[in-house]
Amino acid sequence: MSYLFLWYPKCSTCQKAKKWLDENGIDYTARDIKEEHPNATELELWQAKSDLPLKRFFNTSGLLYKEMKLKEKLPDMETKEQFALLATDGMLVKRPLLIGEKQVFAGFKAEQWDVLK
Repeated sequence: MSYLFLWYPKCSTCQKAKKWLDENGIDYTARDIKEEHPNATELELWQAKSDLPLKRFFNTSGLLYKEMKLKEKLPDMETKEQFALLATDGMLVKRPLLIGEKQVFAGFKAEQWDVLK
């Protein structure tokens, strides 16, 4: 099975995740999240598949998230608005994202990704 790996090449966590994928022989297609950010439809599908709350798809430690004061704004936004906002800039999206047929991982924790081996 091949995965879609969304990452930002300058991100150290993304670099660790890519190295982990390579070392464990996981087949994937890499996509730069800044250059080719996900659209709202993709994000909705991935979030539904992940069973994670939508907030987990936001890069809450990112500069853009903080500059836009999204911690205060998101609770008052409709779900569709949040997906539309996420789709405007890849830097708002939690990274890396690893998307498979049956699972989606937001962020990298090797112990969680071990199920892929």
